[in-house]
Formats: sequence, structure tokens, C-alpha cells
Amino acid sequence: MEPHTEATPVPPLASVPLPRTRPAPPAAAGPPQHPRSPDPADGHTTSTTERGSFCLAVCTCGWTGPARRSRDLARKDATRHTAG
Repeated sequence: MEPHTEATPVPPLASVPLPRTRPAPPAAAGPPQHPRSPDPADGHTTSTTERGSFCLAVCTCGWTGPARRSRDLARKDATRHTAG
């Protein structure tokens, strides 16, 4: 089999200008903070979030459940957290 010799020349990646992006926020010390702090009158507010192919339950108190492939199990984890 003959090698492909008629390829279009492409400049090296380092010479291609990249689009400007906003700088990343500084890394926070400790666990990630939720947008709103829990109010003692409200109790715990849980929801689910997805990370790749996994789903996990999170709470405004900072608790996170185990990563699950099943959304239903993540919801059950959240329910157990608010009940207990």
C-alpha cells in the first residue's frame, strides 16, 4: 500500500491563535459552595446533578450522595437524606 503523500500542509497547533477566554475563578479551599446557604426554616433542599454518565444527589447543607448510574437511586438517596 502506498503512503498518502499529497496531504494538505497544516500549521503546527502552537502557531494557531486560540480564542480568548475568561480566566478561571480561583480555586476555593474546602468543599464546593452552593449558590444559596441553607436557611434553618427551610431545612434541607436536595436535587440531583449529573457528572458524565453518573448522577448524584446534592443538598444545600453540603452533603453529596454516592455517584449512581441510576437517576432513580440518586433521587432515593436524596429522599433518605432529607428524611433522616
